[in-house]
Amino acid sequence: MRLLIIALFISLLVSCKNEKKAQESLYPEVEKTAEQLGQELFEGKGNCIACHQPEQKIVGPSIAQIAKTYKEKKASIVSFLKEESEPIVDPSQYEVMKTNFAITKNMSDAELQALESYMHSFAK
Repeated sequence: MRLLIIALFISLLVSCKNEKKAQESLYPEVEKTAEQLGQELFEGKGNCIACHQPEQKIVGPSIAQIAKTYKEKKASIVSFLKEESEPIVDPSQYEVMKTNFAITKNMSDAELQALESYMHSFAK
């Protein structure tokens, strides 16, 4: 009898866990697109927005100008952010940008690619 009660109790626990998993799978988390993650990084962790605005030059060139230039020259924004390539948009601002490489070099490749995707979304 005791064995039967323990078996029923275990069955009940297992079925509750399976039901909970089934309910959770009905509402999967919505994953962010690369552009959305890139925008979050651009405006947050990367602090890029302090110097770059979507359509106008502030300290650095606008996001639209960066995206247009990199697209036309088929260059990699990621390579630049890793400090593996020369500046091609506004080389005169390179010294100002160099201080930010400490931030971008600590980002993962996926984060850098997300930043690149976000910036390329401004290319016309």
